[in-house]
Amino acid sequence: MKDLLDLTGKVAIVTGGSKGIGKQIVLDYAELGANVVIVGRNKQKCEEVAQEVSQMGREAVTVSADVGKLDDIYKIYEICKNSFGKLDILVNNAGTNATNAAVNVTEEEWDRTFNVNLKGLFFSCQQAAKMMIPQESGKIINISSIGGSRAYRNIGPYGASKAAVMHITRTLANEWARYNIQVNGIAPGLIATDINKDDIADPERLDRMLKMIPQRRLGKPQDISSMAVYLASKASDYITGQSYFVDGGKTVE
Repeated sequence: MKDLLDLTGKVAIVTGGSKGIGKQIVLDYAELGANVVIVGRNKQKCEEVAQEVSQMGREAVTVSADVGKLDDIYKIYEICKNSFGKLDILVNNAGTNATNAAVNVTEEEWDRTFNVNLKGLFFSCQQAAKMMIPQESGKIINISSIGGSRAYRNIGPYGASKAAVMHITRTLANEWARYNIQVNGIAPGLIATDINKDDIADPERLDRMLKMIPQRRLGKPQDISSMAVYLASKASDYITGQSYFVDGGKTVE
């Protein structure tokens, strides 16, 4: 089993790779032998993660990019080609959310959410496939959300975009299976990251959050990264088109 999880010599692109879940995925991939293209909007934070990867003896390239813009997506893949000449793993982790009541959602909030969470993800997959199809192998992992399968208040555009991510994951898996490309997704539940640190610091808010989770704990970035390792490895070669809920049991209630 240890050999099945080995990523030695693999090249991975991780969007949103400078912090939180994305950073953990980058570090775990590097620990298992992969070289990594770290994509994020903050160049300095990407460079800091790259330093950690280098200390493991792996190669890391950083790309400052907004995945809601197609020119930036094309730049990511051009840099990957020039740096490594191939691509084995793509993790579409970058995402955004505008919390707002449905009656107050603006066109700008809607467009930004879908540009990053869906349009950017789709065209990132497309560019990855153009590298993976000739080599007849590849792993694509799309990070969605439990919000894509459950209706929660005040995140209408976000939930809709993540539901679409689950659907496009199945569609691409169907189209690209013949090329030995597996396309799967991960749907995180409530994960403790810097994004929700204010809620976690408030005892009353934290208590409300924990009561919604059967396991009575928040997830950690490592919980998501462990699934991302599995889906990037040989251990998952016969799995495609699936979205895995990593949520402490929240969606089974």
